[in-house]
Amino acid sequence: MKKIMIIAFASLFLMTFQACNDDFMDRFPQTEIGRENFFNTREDLQIYINSLINWENFGWSSGIFIEASDDAHSTGNIEFRTIMQQPASSATISGGWNWGRLRSINFFLENFEKASIPESDLNHFEGVARFHRARFYMDMVRRFGDVPWYDKVLSTDDADLFKPRDPRSLVIEKVFEDFEFAAQHVNNSGQVGEVTSWVVKAYIVREALYEGTFRKYHDYLGLPWQPFVEMARDYAQDIMQNGGYTLHNTGNPQQDYAALFANTNLVGNPEVIVLNRSIEGERNAAWPPTVFGGYEQSPTRDLVQAYLMADGSFYSAQENWETFTFVEEFQNRDPRMYQTLAYPGWIIYNTGTYAAGEAGEPYIQQFNKNFTGYHAIKYFVNNPDPIVHNSIDIPVFRYAEILLTYAEAKAELAELTQTDLDVSLNLVRQRAGMPALTLNPQVDPIQQARYPGIESSTTQWRELLEIRRERRVELTHESRRFTDIMRYKAGKILEKKPEGLYFPSLGNYDLSGDGHADVKLIGQSDVIPAFDDREKNELGVTLVYYRTGPLNSDATVYLENDTSGSIEVIASMGTFEDPKHYYRPIPQQHVVVNPQLKQIYGWE
Repeated sequence: MKKIMIIAFASLFLMTFQACNDDFMDRFPQTEIGRENFFNTREDLQIYINSLINWENFGWSSGIFIEASDDAHSTGNIEFRTIMQQPASSATISGGWNWGRLRSINFFLENFEKASIPESDLNHFEGVARFHRARFYMDMVRRFGDVPWYDKVLSTDDADLFKPRDPRSLVIEKVFEDFEFAAQHVNNSGQVGEVTSWVVKAYIVREALYEGTFRKYHDYLGLPWQPFVEMARDYAQDIMQNGGYTLHNTGNPQQDYAALFANTNLVGNPEVIVLNRSIEGERNAAWPPTVFGGYEQSPTRDLVQAYLMADGSFYSAQENWETFTFVEEFQNRDPRMYQTLAYPGWIIYNTGTYAAGEAGEPYIQQFNKNFTGYHAIKYFVNNPDPIVHNSIDIPVFRYAEILLTYAEAKAELAELTQTDLDVSLNLVRQRAGMPALTLNPQVDPIQQARYPGIESSTTQWRELLEIRRERRVELTHESRRFTDIMRYKAGKILEKKPEGLYFPSLGNYDLSGDGHADVKLIGQSDVIPAFDDREKNELGVTLVYYRTGPLNSDATVYLENDTSGSIEVIASMGTFEDPKHYYRPIPQQHVVVNPQLKQIYGWE
């Protein structure tokens, strides 16, 4: 607990230190703050380096839950949807060009050697700072492509303030120099939430796979991709063989997956490589009630259909699968689906403004004008105790991702063996109670259609299709799907309109799976009767009425055929422009200040 308090203090320290540094390109603060009176002891370095920690947390800004992808739709102000639906330019897309964090990292790197501590300890602190710099730049490259590389604190008269973009190849070279220095010099162990060499290696695995596959599928870049995929493979193998991590697996496939996402104590969990720790009263979790229920986010039918059947067969192999109703959709599926989405008969205990219902009773799906009717229970704390809400730990980086990355890298390199599958992806499936994947699997035409042209990517494209499926369902709602779509060069996926539950007609429907109707759909022109006059089911429970109609009408449920079909949430997702929309523009005001910053890939 003492360490958590130190980290909290360090965060406050950095906030104060950076108070005048938020807009690095517009304002240039004094660099002497703390230079003479700080960086003298190990404690000084530890406080500062802890202040650089920025692991993902709950909430909109962290990216957890809400993301532009085919997994969930949001009615919130999602930047990517704005880009696809409206004329966008550097004047309207104005975020992301923020350099204050980099300045804080470089400030540390220019001053940490003042401390009188052993060289190995200095190397550790340098490695941690360079790890943070590498992560910062990977985020910038993901957003902008080519960006200026800075490895020093700039003064107000520094000529580099007005330098042009550096090429992606140079920036990435510097990024992985930082990563590899950190991997070699950062300590192997540390306090909960601190950076260790295994944390560094895990991020190398993630970012090397990203960069390698991005280059492979975005072949217009003309950059070598194989060395990065090989790096992802090799570092993943090192973690698998030497890191001491295993999947959280008690032998209960109905609960083991869910236990990772609403847990008040994940310290010591063998699957968690990076943990964002919370303790009520000291460092509260930012868990919001909006995680569930009728608010901004709602999972899609496309995600539901991506899960396999419990026997490993394709959902789309069933007759009439396109017109399955809610209860039918959840029959005999991958156990992770029941631990991710509110299923028929799921019992709700934590009720409130956003998660309505009667505590201790089966949850009945709520339909609102802009929601699919599916609700995510992954990360939902189904406990009304606010102390529990404040104490939820977040598994920022899980060993499962390492295993899936290893399998993907091997398949991309066309060297995947059955042994490789059995020591990686099949362990993830085994924990979930799912059958193992074998080489040369049957091709699911629905999955193949998601990634047109994949057949030319590798001789093991069949395996790769199932690896991508496994990654999607295992890591859904963990802020990986959008990034994956970008590196696959599969942006056209985002043009597909999200759909919700399917209803073949007006009438009564069972949503709890008990064989008794729960809701009644009526026509748009019909009048919902007074409560006492509404129909009751065989158990004497009054049905919930919904008026159906076309999108943007005064109905309460929008159906694609007005009185039948899937729930609609939006008229159009817009158009994805390739390659433009794989990047963002530099905000206009910064280009005005520095005309050497040229827009690329069609942005203006």
